[in-house]
Amino acid sequence: MQSNELIRFDYAIKKLLRNKANFAVLEGFIEVILEKQCKILAILESEGNKDSDDDKFNRVDIKAQDQNGEIFIVEVQTSRYTYYLERILFGVSKAVVEQAQEGEDYGKINKVYSISIVYYDFGEGEDYIYRGTTEFRGVRKGDILRISRKEELTEEELMQEQGKDADKRRQYKLKKQTIGDIFPEYCLIRINAFRPSIANALEEWMTFLKDNSINDDTTVPGLVEAKEVLKRSNMTEAELNTYVRHLEAMQNEKSATQYSYASGKVDGRAEGLAEGRAEGEKQKSIDIAKKMKSANLDADFISNMTGLSIAEIENI
Repeated sequence: MQSNELIRFDYAIKKLLRNKANFAVLEGFIEVILEKQCKILAILESEGNKDSDDDKFNRVDIKAQDQNGEIFIVEVQTSRYTYYLERILFGVSKAVVEQAQEGEDYGKINKVYSISIVYYDFGEGEDYIYRGTTEFRGVRKGDILRISRKEELTEEELMQEQGKDADKRRQYKLKKQTIGDIFPEYCLIRINAFRPSIANALEEWMTFLKDNSINDDTTVPGLVEAKEVLKRSNMTEAELNTYVRHLEAMQNEKSATQYSYASGKVDGRAEGLAEGRAEGEKQKSIDIAKKMKSANLDADFISNMTGLSIAEIENI
């Protein structure tokens, strides 16, 4: 038996799951997706520190610590954007740069994992989850470049190491073995490509992300807690109304994409298709923003939902 009266994950991650009391849901999600146990230390409020109206994100940045004590950042994106891959790249770059701006030296920049949950048809491939890492491979030999002991140590640590005997030096264990241990790692989850078949923890999470349902007898990390935390019955009337408007906006966006695609296809030309889809999506976003604005919704929320800038929303 499955529970269906649950709040969608893409909505909850931007609202309810920022609460420390609900971190267990996100910790379970990260453990299943990245195969990495962790404890969330903080939610980094990147969206609240924009440099300009156009510098907008629909993402949640999580600072976490794994079972070995290593700190890492997880960036989760859930919404559709034009130039989606470029937006992912920009978001990850932002997460890296923001660490340096906090006064840390480069050696203390934590690895960033980017998890993108794609709720529309994206790319071509047979799988529903893809992971990408960075590696430096030799052009002639084909070997993978590894980090040497020297690059891993700071100047102070090098001086300390030189004063140790050989046996103690051999005991030194590198925390980062390859370039991939430093550079960001990307994970793309293609919801539409998943066919529900509950066989393991990952597929139970995928079923929840796709169908918003959880087995009553689940034991999967994060989903056990989500069954209680994400019940619609826990919402106040005001919260439920906001959530319903979110679902309506999601449906309107989906309809806009389908409509603009059909309109562009009639033209029969590649450039006409692209222009038709772009214009259709833009106009639909404006129409949705008008309705949301008339409902007195916050401009930042409208911006996140429609992709329009704050300036565009104010001029509607």
